[in-house]
Amino acid sequence: MMVKRMALHAQIQEARTSAMKARETLRLNTLRGLLTAFTNENVAKRRKPETALSDEDVLSVIAREAKKRRESIEQFEKGGRTDLAAQERAELAILEAYLPEQLGEVEIRKVVEVKKTALGISDVKQKGTLIKAVMEDLRGQADGRVVSTIVDELLKN
Repeated sequence: MMVKRMALHAQIQEARTSAMKARETLRLNTLRGLLTAFTNENVAKRRKPETALSDEDVLSVIAREAKKRRESIEQFEKGGRTDLAAQERAELAILEAYLPEQLGEVEIRKVVEVKKTALGISDVKQKGTLIKAVMEDLRGQADGRVVSTIVDELLKN
């Protein structure tokens, strides 16, 4: 018998409720913001705001929110605001718990090399095509900056 897994959108809504009951302010605020981003995603796609997103859409929104946090951390550290950077790090940790595990540089490099060969890409001018193809394959499992760096290295050789 196959056990049906709860949709990610519903899991996050339940996590928000449990954070509310446990009075976990940081987790509650982060999940509320995430659920608001889901509503905004629905509106942007011209759907009813209360429509449950597919797991793929949920992961896409979470990855976007995590990227915002990483960029904020970088900016706050440059500005010497370690207090705000710590806040963003804590929120990022909550978001990352819902994302698939990130691949390491070695695994990403293997995927990039395979894609490069499969697409027959050898010119730096085709960098965007290669990055796009790799990011589609690794959907949510790799940071775009890491993929871009690896593609740069491989195309220079």
